[in-house]
Amino acid sequence: MSPTTQAILGSWSFNPGLTVGAVVSLILYFRGWQILHRILPRRFPVWRLNAFIGGVAAIWIAVESPLDAFSNLLLSAHMVQHLLLLLVGPPLILLAWPLLPLLRGLPRKIARDAVGPFLVWPPLHRIARKITHPITCWMAMAVTLCAWHVPAAFDLTLRSPAWHKIEHGCFVGASLLFWWPVIRPFPGRARWPLWSMPLYLLASDLLNTIISAIFTFSDHVFYTQYLQAPRLFGTTAISDQSCAGVIMWVPGSLFFLIPAVVIAVRCLSPTGLSAGRKQPALEIFRSARREAPFDLLAVPVAGALLRTLTVRRAMQALLLILAALVIVDGMFGSQVSAFNLAGVLPWTYWRAFAVIALLAAGNFFCMACPFMLFRELGRRLGLRQRSWPAALRSKWFAIVLLALFFWCYEAFQLWDKPIWTAWLIINYFLIAFAIDALFRGASFCKYVCPIGQFQFVMSLVSPLEVKVRQADICAHCKTHDCLRGNENHRGCEMNLYLPKKSGNFDCTFCLDCVRACPHDNIGILAAAPGMDIVRDPPRSSVGRFSQRPDIAVLSLLFVFAAFATAAFMTPSARISILMLAVLALIPAALAVAASFRDSFCRFAMSLVPLGAAMWAAHYLFHLNTGWNSIWTALRRAADATGWHSLLAADSLLTIQAVSLDAGLLLTLYLAWRIARSLAPRRRKAFALFAPWAGVAAALYALGIWVFLQPMDMTGVLRT
Repeated sequence: MSPTTQAILGSWSFNPGLTVGAVVSLILYFRGWQILHRILPRRFPVWRLNAFIGGVAAIWIAVESPLDAFSNLLLSAHMVQHLLLLLVGPPLILLAWPLLPLLRGLPRKIARDAVGPFLVWPPLHRIARKITHPITCWMAMAVTLCAWHVPAAFDLTLRSPAWHKIEHGCFVGASLLFWWPVIRPFPGRARWPLWSMPLYLLASDLLNTIISAIFTFSDHVFYTQYLQAPRLFGTTAISDQSCAGVIMWVPGSLFFLIPAVVIAVRCLSPTGLSAGRKQPALEIFRSARREAPFDLLAVPVAGALLRTLTVRRAMQALLLILAALVIVDGMFGSQVSAFNLAGVLPWTYWRAFAVIALLAAGNFFCMACPFMLFRELGRRLGLRQRSWPAALRSKWFAIVLLALFFWCYEAFQLWDKPIWTAWLIINYFLIAFAIDALFRGASFCKYVCPIGQFQFVMSLVSPLEVKVRQADICAHCKTHDCLRGNENHRGCEMNLYLPKKSGNFDCTFCLDCVRACPHDNIGILAAAPGMDIVRDPPRSSVGRFSQRPDIAVLSLLFVFAAFATAAFMTPSARISILMLAVLALIPAALAVAASFRDSFCRFAMSLVPLGAAMWAAHYLFHLNTGWNSIWTALRRAADATGWHSLLAADSLLTIQAVSLDAGLLLTLYLAWRIARSLAPRRRKAFALFAPWAGVAAALYALGIWVFLQPMDMTGVLRT
């Protein structure tokens, strides 16, 4: 046996007070749980007992295991200890709803005569209400986390065992308070509505990310005690500190983001969710009452404006003017991209704001698309229009065009060639004009437009969608004006029958259906982001996602292109052939590896949230680093003045990481839901889920690695 192994095995400690306290609490909880399980089996199932055992065991392991001994030698071990005390043990204990079981587990005489009168004491209730207020709980965690990581305080705990125990006590106490408003253990009551809890958790994750990023990227050691400690396992003090930062960052973020994503999905689900004032914690995930979802078209002023065709035409005209400026400057202006509107507006601003709009609201770029005006002109020529060829009525042609665009973007560096960008936009207008002059319907948008296909895929994780308000009204409608149109307004060009429409795919947010509906029964309603991917109903015009391998491959192209285009910004990865391989071979390999078409199609789409998060983080980088470029280009073109950059590099990296965290969690959640819908048994479901979870994790790791690399910002002027 090696000396290191002997040291690890010999480092278990035995604190009689803590060990006896843990055993006694387990015995009391088990006694009380047995009673309550017989009386209220649904409220106190077996998993609550397991949660309490796990929580107590996590705290005991953190303090009594070799982690405690090695915490004075390795900051990474110390950080694992902190995670157990802050994010594992206390929330598991609260999930067990420990108050009633512990009280019922006490001897009857002690519970009645000693503890009972104290628990009904009014001052205790007032104190409890104050200290369990969400603001108090959040501040307790924030202050504890920040104060004990100050170098002077941290070094004190390394030198003094007594202060080390006080630190552990503070962590456990602050963690119990922090998780109380989220879990709301019975018989506690909610103080804030349920929808506020994701914000509560995200604020904590942001603080955790900032602290861990400081550890991960700092070039000097913060805690002097580790400089003097013997080095183990061939590590240096600085590498150990970076490892500790990663441990705090990634697993720590997961503990904040997983409940945040689950609660957010539940709040945005079509069935609605009660505010949680009368429901205990875990019950919010299992029961809900129906309430009307948010409807953007019902918002005063904004809703009325969005309904009018005039507002849409004004938006399209504005973007048409901007497109004309880009074309003129690209053709005749400076060919240095940072000084040209064609090098700045499309590649820095438009991409970023289009993605932000998709993730914040929905496919509003298609609503304001300037190419639609040329499509209208094509129709007014009066040519005999044909149906789009049946062989091309799928997404395969658009997939080829989108892959070709991604490849050309890297191979020919389109962002750095303003005149090429101008010609690209001109050809886009001409093709849209020609196709809609010759073919009826929205053939260009539905089957050709690469931008539209990109928007359709990303809109799967948008929080708003165009849908009917009340299904029973549509059931009695005989005219179907939303699809066919009427004398005053045309219907849906994308051939989407609203009562059978599900999700945002193929929806351009044109709102023609809203204007045509005689019953005012169509709105822009809130939807749980990504949940449409889990469901697999027969959709109007699209059919079932499980029967559409073209849509699955389009989704994979969207996802892998997000990581590939970001990776190729690093100086060591700009190889056009490899770009083509990433875009084509990886999705093809996954398609071949899939045992069944249905499961492949559905799991492929579960990766969309991760791809959307990567696109958002990537374009946010462009927006931040090139924010001043528009003013530089305008100064050259029209003597304008500029602003300063909005975001610092460190805060940008934090936002990128949080974005990717959220995308990974939503992807894993959707993949698991799809697996359970395909295989009711957990073991079979996990076998289906595991390979796709592995793909998502690998992409996530690639994304984090890419963000940590130096970026070659060709064509962007940094100021």
